[in-house]
Amino acid sequence: MRIFDATMSTLERSLDVRLARQTVLAGNLANANTPGYVPRDLDFAAAMAAASAPAAPEQAVADRPGDLPVSTAASRPGTPEQFVGEVPGAAPGLDGNAVDLDTASASIAENSLQYGAAAKAVAKKLAILRYAATDGQG
Repeated sequence: MRIFDATMSTLERSLDVRLARQTVLAGNLANANTPGYVPRDLDFAAAMAAASAPAAPEQAVADRPGDLPVSTAASRPGTPEQFVGEVPGAAPGLDGNAVDLDTASASIAENSLQYGAAAKAVAKKLAILRYAATDGQG
């Protein structure tokens, strides 16, 4: 029996991707006065799809003939940072900066709420495990 099911794995990936997106969105806000800056965002759906893809099988490699093969770390699917791109349709101002403070702030607030919801779901799943592990005593 597995202690951490697919829901827990998905929530873990979601928290990682949401954290990466929060960093990108905070960068937009930090560069609101930088001339020529183009706002960026992380494609959450694509990052989650890549994170959900199965990892490539491990390959064992021998350095020299006759040596025992040493296994390498399994290749990780794409990192969230690979899915960062420019925000389409952002209209630049006179200085070339296309950051809209209202949109950037709203995106940060939305992402924070979704991160918090995923964190609460993880806490509830862990509370259930704790309850089962302590036979209902804690």
